[in-house]
Amino acid sequence: MKNINAIILAAGLGTRLKPLTDKIPKPLISINNQPIIESLIVALQNIKITKIFIIVGYLAEQFEYLTKKYSNVELIYNKDYKNVNNISSIYFAREVFRQSDCFICESDLLVLDENILNIDLEHSCYFGEKIYNYTDDWVFDLNKEGFISRIGKKGSNCYKMVGVSYFKKKEAEIISREIEKKYHIGNYENLFWDEVVNENLDNLKLVVHPISKDKIIEIDTIQDLENTRNAMELI
Repeated sequence: MKNINAIILAAGLGTRLKPLTDKIPKPLISINNQPIIESLIVALQNIKITKIFIIVGYLAEQFEYLTKKYSNVELIYNKDYKNVNNISSIYFAREVFRQSDCFICESDLLVLDENILNIDLEHSCYFGEKIYNYTDDWVFDLNKEGFISRIGKKGSNCYKMVGVSYFKKKEAEIISREIEKKYHIGNYENLFWDEVVNENLDNLKLVVHPISKDKIIEIDTIQDLENTRNAMELI
């Protein structure tokens, strides 16, 4: 396996899972006696990932045990997590992001298929679930050649973002530099890092890697958590 790193974004406050997240970060909430984030780490370990960088902020000390349990896990502290959107996590990980090919993953993903990343990815890509009805969520539009032409909210008959992306080193370098520029210019506080990717699609070649909805579940709300725990009990 060639040198591939992974970045997991885990700095946020998890406000939509309050009051559970008053004392524990959302990625460390357990389902089936396993913290959510560890299902993702296991999937990354299965492809012999070189290094996993977890970007932490809120209750950062609670993630320390992962560096002892998994020898290739390292924490990066995002000091701006309280006041800046998730562009800040990529900013503080920018040096490792551009070191090699790299996965970027949300940390609230329950991975149900631990072999989901064990694939040969020829292009930089976002993993996406095909949908046909309207959604307010993040989606991708594709051009005639099959490359992503828009990353943004709202759409129908398109692919929905599922929280996993993969970038070849060339694209990773472009994105990390552009995020660095945003920080130097200012007015970046409310930006999602995917918005910076969207602004630079003309210089990138990104595709969607399709996955089915039974492979990954995003735990975003209390209802998501309850539904998933109930479903897992039935398996």
